[in-house]
Amino acid sequence: MPYLSIGQLERLLSVPASTLRFWEKSVPFLTPMRTKSGRRTYSVSELGLISRLKHLALDKRYGLRRAQRLLEFELLYEDQDYRAELRALRDGILLLMLESEQWQEAYRNFAKELCDGAEDKTLDGFH
Repeated sequence: MPYLSIGQLERLLSVPASTLRFWEKSVPFLTPMRTKSGRRTYSVSELGLISRLKHLALDKRYGLRRAQRLLEFELLYEDQDYRAELRALRDGILLLMLESEQWQEAYRNFAKELCDGAEDKTLDGFH
């Protein structure tokens, strides 16, 4: 299972790292794992929780407290089979987004290397 850094989470969700750290302090069920060096790492399921929290708090403009209560209600009381299916679908979508970001990064690096190499060398004898 892939784990994401706070920077990757920041890019995927378009939420500043400072906001993510604040949410971690304010919302008791957001507890990312830490590496030996103390860096936060987030699982795909935590990415899903934070994504839902963002949707409720920022996109729907409910505010953090109300969004937290709604999310707690969803996690505890809604139909668990339905929630499990939704969670699996959401996690799959988030994994695809992460893979897409990784492919885009690999493509940018490849294109940069290709462009940098073209300045210094001639390609097959052509100028």
